[in-house]
Amino acid sequence: MIVQEVIDHLETLAPLSYAEGFDNVGLLVGDKTAKVSGILVTLDTLESVVDEAISENCNLIVSFHPIIFKGLKKLIGKTYVERVVMKAIKHDIAIYSIHTALDNSFQGVNAMICDQLELHSKQILIPQNETIKKLTTYVPKNESKALRAALFNAGAGSIGNYDNCSFNVEGLGTFQGNAGSNPTKGEKGIIHTEAETKITVTFPKHLESKILKTLFKTHSYEEVAYEVLTIDNKNQHIGMGMIGELTNPLSEIDFLSHLKTKMNTSTIRYSSFINKPIKKVAVLGGSGSFAIGAAKAAGADAFVTADLKYHDFFSAENSILLADIGHYESEQYTKKLLVEYLTKKITNFAIILSKTNTNPVKYF
Repeated sequence: MIVQEVIDHLETLAPLSYAEGFDNVGLLVGDKTAKVSGILVTLDTLESVVDEAISENCNLIVSFHPIIFKGLKKLIGKTYVERVVMKAIKHDIAIYSIHTALDNSFQGVNAMICDQLELHSKQILIPQNETIKKLTTYVPKNESKALRAALFNAGAGSIGNYDNCSFNVEGLGTFQGNAGSNPTKGEKGIIHTEAETKITVTFPKHLESKILKTLFKTHSYEEVAYEVLTIDNKNQHIGMGMIGELTNPLSEIDFLSHLKTKMNTSTIRYSSFINKPIKKVAVLGGSGSFAIGAAKAAGADAFVTADLKYHDFFSAENSILLADIGHYESEQYTKKLLVEYLTKKITNFAIILSKTNTNPVKYF
């Protein structure tokens, strides 16, 4: 197996096209054609993690956070970022980061938090905009069934919990090929009328290249008439944060105790109690102050996140319980998620969970 094949598996779980614009995701160091000897999964790529990869004979590190976030102008070992990159290059170790692509995945970081907290009825808290596209094309009537099937097989036509969705209208198409044409229907230079079916399907934006390739391969016309539009419909499966429900409501103190145990954190910073049971819980791994309004609008009783500042706690306004469990603590189970996923996909060598604790924050 080569590095690119591992990347293909990871980008099935979390397509990079859904990463946030500010992020730096994907293969950051290394050769995508290199043969993989082993994979080490970590939350952060530090020098100690590269050393661990060397000792475990892993030449691919799959990291949640990107080691290269801002541009590097020099590689002289002055900063920890430069030293990590230099050591990885020296030992032919590739580094891949998945970060906000996994944040925005329905099976990603926030789903893992929900599972840890035993929340059910999970939904995306802040759906990402412009993630759904619509294809409209025109095909000879007798070929419409085959084209629809091909498009469905390529991933088009899925809407929420429904598959094979399309809209079809029958009509007459006209065209006339010029001297340079080679029509598959009718003759060049003569206006031709063809019984056609107008097919409309939606698809997730990361599949656009695959959908169009399928369209052109399956369609019989020399020139395929089609249009692709980005639509404003909310995507139920792509976006930041999640909201779910506890099976049984908990008092605020019991909820904080539950949170502390399930998320394995020694400290929780929280806002004033709102004097109501906690049942509906919003979560967002990492820095999530921007989602406080969304959590309140969704009717959450509590919002679990990290990196809240002093004034962020005032935003609770006695309507929601804000709980800051720490950045590392909110994302700590992410590497377990990736190991379990890759282990199911790749069986010919071990996927190793890094033993290095990369949390830079210490508590006294």
